[in-house]
Amino acid sequence: MKLSSDLQAFEGVLGHHFARPELLNRALTHSSMSSPTRPDNQRLEFLGDRVLGLVISEALLKDDMSASEGQLAPRYNALVRKETCADIARDIDIGAVLKLGRSEMMSGGRRKTALLGDAMEAVIAAVYLDGGFDAAKALILKLWAKRIKSVESDARDPKTALQEWAQARKQNPPKYVETARQGPDHAPEFTIEVRLASGETAASTASSKRAAEQAAAALLLAQIESAS
Repeated sequence: MKLSSDLQAFEGVLGHHFARPELLNRALTHSSMSSPTRPDNQRLEFLGDRVLGLVISEALLKDDMSASEGQLAPRYNALVRKETCADIARDIDIGAVLKLGRSEMMSGGRRKTALLGDAMEAVIAAVYLDGGFDAAKALILKLWAKRIKSVESDARDPKTALQEWAQARKQNPPKYVETARQGPDHAPEFTIEVRLASGETAASTASSKRAAEQAAAALLLAQIESAS
């Protein structure tokens, strides 16, 4: 199987030449474009997530030999979460080579955080299966290098930070409630409201529940900080 010219150029961006180019094709195929003869990238995404986690864990341990588990865990979470994977995907323009169905393409799929993050994890798995662990590790360390060096010891995603804020004040954990869903089935948008026991609320809308929850938590944290 021969890669198209755009995927050959993408190989150059990755710094890995595929002996099994079908793996790269699969990693970049969204479920909206799959068929019985064209598998999507979901299984690769599952594997890539685990490979990423191992490499990042090892890198964090080596980067700070004195850090405690309590310091390492939030750094790890900040580096492997879907939003970070999507940011990395944007850095290397995965969106331009994603294989999407027409409906997903028309709804802005090439810019969606969930799709980009999934594709980044799938590409990691494709490199792992094609070239082994060392090849995948080299790719991850190259793409994540600046973030590994700059990640803060207290780096936390907004949901975690809000939960810790509530726990510190002996409140129940924040509640996330879906208050609306709109758009077609292939491109839904979810509105999520986060509520604290002390009465504060905030809401946000995004293309996935997870992204909407994170955005709502970030808004509420900002409100709390500005009021203090």
